[in-house]
Amino acid sequence: MNNLVVLIGPTAVGKTETGLAIAAYYGCPIISADSRQMYSGMEIGTAMPTKEELARQKHYFVGHLSPGDYYSAALYEEEVLALLEKEFPHHPTMLMSGGSMMYIDAVCNGIDDIPTVDEVTRAMILEKFEREGLERLAEELRILDPEYYSEADIKNPKRVMHALEICYMTGKRYSSFRKREKKDRPFNIIKVGLRREREELYERINRRVDMMIENGLIDEVKRFTHLKHHNSLNTVGYKEIFKYLDGEWDLPFAIEKIKQNTRIYSRKQVTWYRKDEEIAWFHPNDIKGIIEHIDSEIARHK
Repeated sequence: MNNLVVLIGPTAVGKTETGLAIAAYYGCPIISADSRQMYSGMEIGTAMPTKEELARQKHYFVGHLSPGDYYSAALYEEEVLALLEKEFPHHPTMLMSGGSMMYIDAVCNGIDDIPTVDEVTRAMILEKFEREGLERLAEELRILDPEYYSEADIKNPKRVMHALEICYMTGKRYSSFRKREKKDRPFNIIKVGLRREREELYERINRRVDMMIENGLIDEVKRFTHLKHHNSLNTVGYKEIFKYLDGEWDLPFAIEKIKQNTRIYSRKQVTWYRKDEEIAWFHPNDIKGIIEHIDSEIARHK
């Protein structure tokens, strides 16, 4: 049976280098599962693999979209499954690596068959968001779909807007489409998680943010001020610098908020992963142990 190795872990834990070592061992490409590294021009703020790292192993889903493009976990699921079907005859073991939980879950477990939103509805909801703000949209969602509202992250514009798009377009509650049934996959899934002690991880996060600033994050963000309301730019590192550029925050405060919000995001990732008992956990430096575990799982499912 073919195998998909899924390498996960919180931001800044060290997935890039460990993933390169695993991919080199199995001679396979790397499928990125980072929903922000898919956008070109956002190399610094998303900690996208460098040109040298991209040259070491072939990568998919890195820098192939423009920041204004629409994309979703459902599209990612469809495109990754098609890619795996094409690649498995040449690489019976493939690697998917990243920290975007919804994207990883879509490939491993499937995603509900929710209708694709048309451009007219998407533009209308985006215009409402820009005109009325997130709080007003969240209140509208509470009225139209109280079930989803009660469990949704209503501070996440993407979640709120997408649910409203479905409500407007179909005339039905967004929650009525969410069946959450796990789909069978015609390949074996081997999940490997990377973790570090909290203090070590936080120190790496802080160093990474400082390096981003040194490497030109502010100039990178400036190039996207005209797209700041797009979902691709509503992400840690960009939204804080937008506030600095708008004069709301001074730079030291904005930098500290990037570090703080990145740490908060890493905790959310860890909380999500803890629910998955299929993940085998390793320190990123334990390449030998990781390879031995993957090999044993491959042998077990032959």
